[in-house]
Amino acid sequence: MANENIKPVTVRSFQKLKSLNEKITMLTAYDCSTAKYIDECGVDSILIGDSLGMTVLGYNSTINVTIEDMITFTKAVSSGVKRALVIADMPFLSYHASKENTVLNAGKLIQSGAKAVKLEGASDFILEEINHLTQSGINVVGHLGFTPQYINTIGGYFIQGKSYENTLKLLDAAKKLEENGAFAIVLEMVPEESAKYISENLNIPTIGIGAGRYCDGQVLVIDDIIGKYSEHVPKFVKQYANVKEIMKRAISQYNTEVKDRIFPSPEYTFNLAEEEREKLEDLITK
Repeated sequence: MANENIKPVTVRSFQKLKSLNEKITMLTAYDCSTAKYIDECGVDSILIGDSLGMTVLGYNSTINVTIEDMITFTKAVSSGVKRALVIADMPFLSYHASKENTVLNAGKLIQSGAKAVKLEGASDFILEEINHLTQSGINVVGHLGFTPQYINTIGGYFIQGKSYENTLKLLDAAKKLEENGAFAIVLEMVPEESAKYISENLNIPTIGIGAGRYCDGQVLVIDDIIGKYSEHVPKFVKQYANVKEIMKRAISQYNTEVKDRIFPSPEYTFNLAEEEREKLEDLITK
């Protein structure tokens, strides 16, 4: 368990961990209690990922998630965190209209409790957006490799940077993100060798998800690692528990006990004082 007296993790903490060659840990969270548990276990950072579209809201992809959705979940998560650095995803189309609109939407997430926001891609427009956000005092995490918000453009869940040339392109994009103010970069579904080369040639830390052992940190979706979300388990996910089966057993037992009049038993009920009960019994018998 993390000591409550430990100082909160900051952007500078990320840089220090990289310089010390210590790994950065990150998990997603979408509610207060889960965020509280992650925080108490000493995880460095909590990401309110737009993956909540699938894991919580039942959408088919992340592109259906709105800024209003992200604001709601950011408030919930941040209320349970004392130490970890809270980062919120900027959802699809929340940072594509104009720099002014981007700052407004990012500002809403910061006002909801996030300490930084994450944007996908590294086009010239996105780079300008990141620069504008950092100039406005908003911390930014970049995201390269497989970028879920571009699923319709990419055409599927494909590994990125699978060649020497594409690895160099990813590194060039990563350096541009760094130059424009990003303090960390998520690398998703990138070959381990490519992610290692990119990580070694950046001053800012990389956080891998399906990007091998050599990134400066790792991030996974909490529902995946505890076995709660089981619609699809990616190759890069290690499941540390099977909460789905625990929940189903508990729910089934509750259902059975109510049907069979086992629950609630006396220890789970409240009772009138004896004299009050007697008055009520007298009323019933009249």
